[in-house]
Amino acid sequence: MSTLETIERLAERGGADTLQEAVEVLQEIEHYSWVGIYLVEGEDLVLGPWRGPQATEHVRIPVGQGVCGAAAASGETEIVDDVNADPRYLACFASTRSEIVVPIAHDGRVVGEIDIDSDRPAAFGDEDRELLERVAVLLAPFCH
Repeated sequence: MSTLETIERLAERGGADTLQEAVEVLQEIEHYSWVGIYLVEGEDLVLGPWRGPQATEHVRIPVGQGVCGAAAASGETEIVDDVNADPRYLACFASTRSEIVVPIAHDGRVVGEIDIDSDRPAAFGDEDRELLERVAVLLAPFCH
């Protein structure tokens, strides 16, 4: 079963653990080294379920700050091929080389986002974007 099919089944089943289970499924993708979901609370992004080798210190990020905050403010997916070359990047792990952030929208407003780091430079392409944007739609009902 594909990653998308697995998450579709999780979303259909629903439940309080849907976001955590989706994070665990996404973390199985080889080049995804850290996977987290941030939820919008007021003017901040607050870290929800995550999976990776260690926790991030960035558990609360103002909307508009960093790559995560930029994606939340614009409602557009952000792909950073080289985090060291992007001044918006909020460093979490020394090993991170690239990042993708996909907003999760519900009723026309951003309610959360999927944040994924990779230890590989330029790890994220169109296939990742398409998958994660579809996953964001499936997870939207669980983010508000």
